[in-house]
Amino acid sequence: MVEGGFEIRPATMADADALREILNRIIAIGGTTAHEVPMALGEFQDLYVGGPECLSCLIAETAADEALGFQALTRNPDLPRGWGDIATFTRREPRRPGVGAALFKATERLARDLGLVAINATIRADNYAGIPYYEKIGFQTYKVAPAVPLLDGTTVDRVSKVFRLD
Repeated sequence: MVEGGFEIRPATMADADALREILNRIIAIGGTTAHEVPMALGEFQDLYVGGPECLSCLIAETAADEALGFQALTRNPDLPRGWGDIATFTRREPRRPGVGAALFKATERLARDLGLVAINATIRADNYAGIPYYEKIGFQTYKVAPAVPLLDGTTVDRVSKVFRLD
């Protein structure tokens, strides 16, 4: 167990449904993720747990095996060679302080072991928790895509931040 009463470990396919539930709850609440439509299990597994573009997926969980959140590192063909793309999702209720920071500490180690030179995080500009989270752990803005439309026609900027590993 790490400080805070939870541990970080690699996610498996057996964890996928619990992690998908965390993501789908965040989607239902709205306003913080680029995902707007709840994910089916197979789609979630392919994207975040074991598909061809998945580099790693870490789960934070309690001693009672309760999923608190996850962080995935994937390949993105739109990014420069040697970059990974990060996605972080933590349970909203109740919130558990320290989960995101602990996940990133482990993901950063994995990214270095994989030989990556940078990690990208692309965040909706209206994600008022996500932007400070990534800034606090050392990500810096390098690009903004203005007025990206959501499914309902609303537009929101997408902020791309980088964490350099080299």
